[in-house]
Amino acid sequence: MEANLQEDKKFEQLDLSEQKVTNKEFVACEFVNCNFSKANLSNNDFVDCYFKGCNLALVQFSNTGLKNVQFSQCKLMGIDFSKCNTFLFSVGFENSQLDYSVFFQKKMKKTSFKDCSLKEVDFSEVDLSMSVFQNCDLLNASFNRSILEKTDFRTAYNFGIDPELNKMKHAKFSTEGLSGLLSKYQLDID
Repeated sequence: MEANLQEDKKFEQLDLSEQKVTNKEFVACEFVNCNFSKANLSNNDFVDCYFKGCNLALVQFSNTGLKNVQFSQCKLMGIDFSKCNTFLFSVGFENSQLDYSVFFQKKMKKTSFKDCSLKEVDFSEVDLSMSVFQNCDLLNASFNRSILEKTDFRTAYNFGIDPELNKMKHAKFSTEGLSGLLSKYQLDID
């Protein structure tokens, strides 16, 4: 990866764990079964990229652009996405583990989370309007002053969201999930 611009390339079984890769631009690239754990990927741009089966645990993304980037079957634990470049920030997640990650103050309208583990993720002050949490575990995830308007939580579980602290007009919930909106009242709901 000597060149600063990598375009339409497929990287497989790449191991950059605990390494520093900066000032690169990846356009329409695919990363398959790569190990980026604890890597410093700051000051890079990923545009229209796809990560599958990658380990990105504890990656540093300071001032990194994630523009239409999809993650599938990835380990993304402990990542501070709030430090990513905000310009055109757009991500999607499928069958991935994002536990202990931070999205503080990100604009994430229409983001798709499908079959993901989102335990203790910080969604404080995040705009998640029209997003979908399909079959996601939100155990101890934090929603505080978040915009959740038209967000779909119908198949999400283990969440605790305070409607008084978040904008939730037309958010979607299943009947079984309503208890997650009342958890602060410590009610026994059968």
